[in-house]
Amino acid sequence: MNSYYKVESTEPVRYVSLDISKARLDYTIAGQKCRQVPNTAAGIATLITLVQPLPGVRVVCEATGGYERRLLEQLHQASVPVCRLQPGRVRNFARAEGTLAKTDKIDVGLIYRYACAMHPRVEKPPLPEVTALRELLDYRRQLVDQGTQTANRLETAGPTLQALLQAQREQQAAALAKADELVAQQVRAHPALRAKAERMQQLQGVGPVLATTLLAYLPELGEEDDKRIAALVGVAPHAHDSGETSRPRHARGGRVEVRNVLYMAAVSASQHNPVLSLFYQRLQAAGKPANVCLLAVMRKMIVVLNRMLKDPHFTLVG
Repeated sequence: MNSYYKVESTEPVRYVSLDISKARLDYTIAGQKCRQVPNTAAGIATLITLVQPLPGVRVVCEATGGYERRLLEQLHQASVPVCRLQPGRVRNFARAEGTLAKTDKIDVGLIYRYACAMHPRVEKPPLPEVTALRELLDYRRQLVDQGTQTANRLETAGPTLQALLQAQREQQAAALAKADELVAQQVRAHPALRAKAERMQQLQGVGPVLATTLLAYLPELGEEDDKRIAALVGVAPHAHDSGETSRPRHARGGRVEVRNVLYMAAVSASQHNPVLSLFYQRLQAAGKPANVCLLAVMRKMIVVLNRMLKDPHFTLVG
């Protein structure tokens, strides 16, 4: 299911921009006076009552890492179109127009001006099973981070603290195993997710962690063209030339949850997948830096997976 779509409408678009924090939502309707509602179910319901009747309305907000989740769920349930923006792009827009100060009120106006200038895509409501999978993977990622912190502390801890940290590490490992079990159950319970996960794991180097990560955080996979998929992940090379100076291409941005897991998979695939390993070695032989070679493997992997989900007969060949 494509996560973005074009809304066909002959009505002028009326943007409602929001700045989201844990406690409240600052918003402006069509760039007018900035107002606030609590970031609670009741506060969001009040906001929806105000904006839902407006012709051509589109709510625009930044991805905040979780504080926007309840807002998006209620807006989708009310069939109010939503555009979710990458914060980095909004800050780049702010620098381009010379807006250096940052307050909630300024951010609301900035998001409104960005929307008017860039016309962001409307986000499709995620499937409930994908939302549930994403929540499980968010929790799993927290456990992994906590486990890493505990392991690092163990290396320098004294004898008294070591016993406590070791017990904590064992608890974290048990919780991680349980989380992996719940993730696997969630995928098995939904045939469409299971079929996609199994198809992706036919590519050597793709395991359950990468497959489920892509299902949860990159639902566009198999729906968009290769160039856009690479850009969404942040593995599309961009030129950085000026005058007679030609610099190495670089990639930036994208969905960090996907990039981090794809990076680890690419490290493995560049050594153990016969086709990708040969591809990596050819780039090295051409004098490319190791990080550039690995980025190219990441891009090739995500493009191949995109084509595999589009075409059941597609296979990777050297």
